[in-house]
Amino acid sequence: MAMAYSSVAQSTDDRLYRDQEFSVDLFGGGTLNEHDVNHLSGERIRHHGRAGLGAGGNFFFLRYLGISGEVYSENPDYHFIDEASGNLVLRIPIGETGLAPYGFGGGGHQFDPFSDTFGQAGAGLEFRFTRNFGIFADGRWVWTEHYADHGMGRAGFRLAF
Repeated sequence: MAMAYSSVAQSTDDRLYRDQEFSVDLFGGGTLNEHDVNHLSGERIRHHGRAGLGAGGNFFFLRYLGISGEVYSENPDYHFIDEASGNLVLRIPIGETGLAPYGFGGGGHQFDPFSDTFGQAGAGLEFRFTRNFGIFADGRWVWTEHYADHGMGRAGFRLAF
């Protein structure tokens, strides 16, 4: 009986996605305003899209439910950080395939090129190569309080501990 319990505990500890998991993200992103998203073309992306870099952290209380925070910058000339935000994240690991679709929603504050608060919601997919290293990509819609709404996409690396 002790052997069976030991092997169950071991397999739980070896899962790619775990309870009480902390991870760090490094990502590249891009944004497009609402008009360009509604009239999407390669030309609009090239001429009106804005690219940037960001970093974030995630903590999953449960294997399926966690919180995230991130900072993002498209132009460090005025403010080094253009946006800071936080989200509630629901992820659904697909067995031990390494794949985990996720959805999220939250809000934050934009500092540059103008000051504004926003809400956001989106979805993405993560793939874990090992329990400590993976890649992810997601998209979101951002609703601002005073200025134009916009779409954002991200792709990057995730280090889990």
